Amino acid sequence: MSDRWTSPGSPQPEEDPKQQGSADGPRLDKTPPQGWSQNPPPSGWGSPGTPSGPGTTGGGTGNGAPPPQSGWGAPGWGPPAAPKPGVIPLRPLGVGEILDGAVSTARAHWRPVLAIALAISVVVQVVTLPAMRIFLGQESDFAVLTENTEPTAEELRAAFADLFAFTSLTGVVTVLGTVLATAMLTMVVSRAVLGRGVTVGDAWADSRDQILRLLGLVLLLPLIGIAIVAVPLLLASATGLPALVVLAGLGSVVLMLWILVQFSLAAPALMLERQGVFHAMRRSWKLVTGSWWRVFGIQLLTFILVFFVSGMIELPIDLVARLISGDEGDFLTGSLELSWTYLAITGIGGVLSSTVTLPISAGVTALLYMDQRIRREALDLELAHAAGVEGPAGPAGPAGPAAPPQG
Repeated sequence: MSDRWTSPGSPQPEEDPKQQGSADGPRLDKTPPQGWSQNPPPSGWGSPGTPSGPGTTGGGTGNGAPPPQSGWGAPGWGPPAAPKPGVIPLRPLGVGEILDGAVSTARAHWRPVLAIALAISVVVQVVTLPAMRIFLGQESDFAVLTENTEPTAEELRAAFADLFAFTSLTGVVTVLGTVLATAMLTMVVSRAVLGRGVTVGDAWADSRDQILRLLGLVLLLPLIGIAIVAVPLLLASATGLPALVVLAGLGSVVLMLWILVQFSLAAPALMLERQGVFHAMRRSWKLVTGSWWRVFGIQLLTFILVFFVSGMIELPIDLVARLISGDEGDFLTGSLELSWTYLAITGIGGVLSSTVTLPISAGVTALLYMDQRIRREALDLELAHAAGVEGPAGPAGPAGPAAPPQG
């Protein structure tokens, strides 16, 4: 069996919609392997030879059903444990299990995760920090603008030219770094779920064919969000009614948030199903529909966690940088000197912060995608088969290796 996992059983773009299920509907029409938990326990499944009353056998109730339970009873009672070949159990996941799976991936495969996140973070900081000093430092036209309360038109043009150059350069580098990190870390997570080892070379080999498509997706989604907000605002502004502009602004922001959450699983769908940009967007839309609030809540919780971790790392290092370099003031007002000493120390903080948070963000998104497919498409059975794990014991004894689902 190949070590390269590209989402077992990924549907084709024109799949029968009846096979997708719904938020409240059944999974795919696939028969689980013998011995899995969907098969009801027969009479006598509990502790052998322990009748509980007249006319009963094996702890039954007389009608072939096991007695009610308030918790885990004798061995063999209750639902069998889900197989766990890697960082997550192969069943629908809770929020804590998704977060724990992302962290466990970084711990179990720390060499490739550290190498990928650290390398990308260093490159981003090496480009960003000199650009910050050149275009926003005290000798730049932007700093002159912050010190002049009545700038001329020429000074405004020069200041905004510096600001545009800085945001363009750092934006391109940040986007490229995010794309590479997302692509390679998603592949690390996909192997970690199956309990397989992975190297940086493996992650690159699995992801390189999809990187340009992922770049297109990463660029397209913000453009969609901007268009959703800009078009209603422009139309409302043309009416000259301030109240309508406010309502259009609020409504468009809500609409943008809803649509971007619908597309939030497109990146792992693109990487693991090895399809195009628009197919990945359709897959994300199908998987999120009916679970919008759950997906939004987990993504929001992850953002808050990443923001908190970043602050815990970067704020103390920023204070140390100010003490060592002697830089004082506020960057936004142009009074911060941005000396090379200050930039070097804060750059270390930025590298550490990104190295810690990139694997968490990419891991949560990838595991959330897998969890939605487990809930809707019985992906857990296919993953168990791909991992070669054994299903839980059934009434006839331990089951053999998990069989592929039918259909």
